[in-house]
Amino acid sequence: MTVFEASRTSAEIASQPDTWTRAAGSVSAYPDVFPRRGERVAVVGCGTSWFMAHAYAELREGGGHGETDAFAASEFRTGRGYDRVLAITRSGTTTEVLHLLAGIKGSVPTGAITADPATPVMDAADAVAVLDFADEDSVVQTRFATTSLVLLRAHLEAERALPAGVRRVETAVRDARRALALPLDPRLSGAEQITFLGTGWTYGLALEAGLKMREAAGAWTEAYPAMEYRHGPISITGPGRATWLFGPAPRGLGDEVERVGGHFAAASTDEAGALDPLADLTTAQRLAVHAAHARGYDPDRPRNLTRSVVLGSAAA
Repeated sequence: MTVFEASRTSAEIASQPDTWTRAAGSVSAYPDVFPRRGERVAVVGCGTSWFMAHAYAELREGGGHGETDAFAASEFRTGRGYDRVLAITRSGTTTEVLHLLAGIKGSVPTGAITADPATPVMDAADAVAVLDFADEDSVVQTRFATTSLVLLRAHLEAERALPAGVRRVETAVRDARRALALPLDPRLSGAEQITFLGTGWTYGLALEAGLKMREAAGAWTEAYPAMEYRHGPISITGPGRATWLFGPAPRGLGDEVERVGGHFAAASTDEAGALDPLADLTTAQRLAVHAAHARGYDPDRPRNLTRSVVLGSAAA
């Protein structure tokens, strides 16, 4: 058994097709958590959860379901008059999320998605979806984050409100199984630096991919909207560095990366074609674990991180 196979993080990454399937089948269990069609909604989280909030906000609004904004919980704008606030928090104890929910309680309906039913978020939010089957031993989030997004994506699918071109969840699950079987591209695993790009909802995935590499491996990564790449970030691209795109590529982008000596990685593919962008994120997760081991780090015990950020009363 390799070190990769033995890590907890790797086992959690590999379990995602199963947790996604279970989440998609549980949509009807949480009718009060999901925003209603036409509501003006804010989705909040911290770190990885914020990036999943961003992806969902783009999917919801892009599917015509209603105006949707995503915020880091600490940056929420209380004066905007939202019809509903939805929080994503794996631990259920994150200070900024709990502080926000307490501050708006009774003035606007709130929902939350968490992994732990024995935490303060159960009382802080009006309705809670508990994805305890997707909880993790690892500090670095992988399956809880993607499973939360699948739950929200499955709800939009049930409401016939997915944007054009976004695949059904069952297809994403199949693509995730394919992704987990693909070998890592040595041009990515050996890259000195990677810039992740996305468009619309996949920009949230790009942000998350970059964070995974930094958290697990201390790697130099950046993330931008795809069209912003040529407005400065391309300056760091060159031999031994890579640009990884989630979703469709703007015309000519790949050629520009290759022209300056970088490696351009579009959506991962096999004989069946390109993968769903969320399935492609599992490849980035695997790459983060690989990079951690290559640098002598333990992905199960990342530097300077804890499972939940709980601040003192003065900081909150």
